[in-house]
Amino acid sequence: MPDQAIVALLDGIQWLDAPPSWPDDVTRSWLTERGSMTRRLERYCGQIRVQRFREGFVPACIEPGEAALLPDCGRFWLREVVLYGHDKPWLTARTLVPAATKAGPAQHVLSLGDVPLGQWLFRHRPPARDIMQFGRVGDLWARRARLLPDGQPLLLTEAFLPDCPLYARGGGAPE
Repeated sequence: MPDQAIVALLDGIQWLDAPPSWPDDVTRSWLTERGSMTRRLERYCGQIRVQRFREGFVPACIEPGEAALLPDCGRFWLREVVLYGHDKPWLTARTLVPAATKAGPAQHVLSLGDVPLGQWLFRHRPPARDIMQFGRVGDLWARRARLLPDGQPLLLTEAFLPDCPLYARGGGAPE
């Protein structure tokens, strides 16, 4: 599946109104991970490769649910990526940062390049997280969190792709 189609999955997420009834403890563990998802994925492959799909300023949030979770500042930094492990797409993610947070997270996210967001976000201690939502896109799981690095909001949406270790048989232990 080309990166464009993979990233488009982010637009099709159906957000759940209530926390889901988890099919198993492994799924719950992956979806409620409070540490770095990048680090968790790296336990399976050593190093994650980031393929940036879209990056730049946008005049508004992509979808209404995102707008409700961020301050209305008129302009946002958007970063959409696909994370690869073992040369297979494992996760697609969208990061939105209000442009008004120039002195904080926005400056760092603007200059990440091909570095995974998690390497910057979790460099010292996990950022505060005040909202966590769960969703589905077809049979795939997704999550969305509002993180507060340095007290300033950043919205991170992640969809776990079919080759992600989350779906591996045997309990999800590293290979």
